[in-house]
Amino acid sequence: MAKAPITKRTVDAAKPGTAEYVVWDDGGKETVKGFGLKVTPAGAKTYIFQYRVARAGMADKTAPKKFTIGRHGNLTPDQARARAKELAAMVDAGIDPRQAKLDAEAQKDRARREADEKARLENELEFEKVAERWLEEYELDHRASSVGQAKVSMRKYLIPKLKGRPMPRITKQELQAAFDAVPAGQRASRQQVFAYASILWRWAFERGDIEDNIVPSMLKPKGVKARDRVLVDAELARVWKAALTLREPFGAYFRLLMLTGQRRDEVASMNWSQLNRAEATWTKQSKDVKNEVAHMVPLVPAVIAELDALALAHQIRMASPKPDAAKWPKAGPVVSVKGTHALSCYSQAKEAIDEALALPCKGGAQVAPWRVHDLRRTLATGLQRLGVRFEVTEAVLNHVSGAKSGVAGIYQLHDWKDEKRDALSRWADHLAAITAED
Repeated sequence: MAKAPITKRTVDAAKPGTAEYVVWDDGGKETVKGFGLKVTPAGAKTYIFQYRVARAGMADKTAPKKFTIGRHGNLTPDQARARAKELAAMVDAGIDPRQAKLDAEAQKDRARREADEKARLENELEFEKVAERWLEEYELDHRASSVGQAKVSMRKYLIPKLKGRPMPRITKQELQAAFDAVPAGQRASRQQVFAYASILWRWAFERGDIEDNIVPSMLKPKGVKARDRVLVDAELARVWKAALTLREPFGAYFRLLMLTGQRRDEVASMNWSQLNRAEATWTKQSKDVKNEVAHMVPLVPAVIAELDALALAHQIRMASPKPDAAKWPKAGPVVSVKGTHALSCYSQAKEAIDEALALPCKGGAQVAPWRVHDLRRTLATGLQRLGVRFEVTEAVLNHVSGAKSGVAGIYQLHDWKDEKRDALSRWADHLAAITAED
């Protein structure tokens, strides 16, 4: 076993052999036991330190271990010797240098991961960024009205309050404060914001963006008291006549609501591609319906007349050379102000008809405060008055409740197509009768 003082002269003099060898330090008082220079056949020279660590509670020591100090050139002999002395002191203190190095590297790795996670939290997981990514995905398979409500919930109520906060660090108190910022009198808005927050947090949890979904354990806002407002015939006739005075498509919008009993956003987003004039049907796919259940609405003559008028107006607006009301467009919004986008200004439409209702009308009934959704409830009540079976009324409204829920919904597959057409025809006749009266 070669021994010599590890100095620059010794290192320079060490020549590669046919096999790897080690020159161990032997420098008198300056000798560091276990300090050596390893020389490979390729000529590489590396400073090493060999040691044994005492076993816990035992006098003997483990098998020898080697610790690589560094390459010659990167370190001088004196620098390597100083490092060997530090390592020897660690061994004397019962510390394994190799394990200490591994622990230090592991600590650095943990610190690096924590820094990366902190940067991720502070950047890509900021609440507004997560919310916008969710909105993009939500928009792919949900109807326009639901997407619109989701955007309002996020951009009007939640993002302004939680902007800049990493979503995984948002507390219940912070989220509750955002809920509380919605005016107490707007119960429906509070419910809506809570509902979309619940969907967002579940989505983020399932993706792994957050480790805990805090929403389910939070207090759900009180629901809006169920309305039972139904327009009497005189009021309904007054609304119909008021709709006749409105500029289109507002007038047609309200008349279609009254004739079909469908939801306001479904009528507003009606597309020519959903309509079949030859078969007199309006077919809504599941993605276009609130309860995500596909629905077919028979088109009675009164509805077809309204659609013919809208089709003719569209053709005239598009400067068609031969306008023909019976030739409906293949696609595009049916109820549209400019012909390019579906009607979305619900409040403007309601304000317009309320203004018309406020004008003096000879022999016209006064209409008590009402909401657009009351027209749907009025049709449902009216069909019952006309003797229409409850199951048919449910089918007309596309309600999955009562007769169509649970086991009955699994085995009751009748589509009520003919019954729905008869019911809506009788309702159209009723509207014609009450609006014809002076």
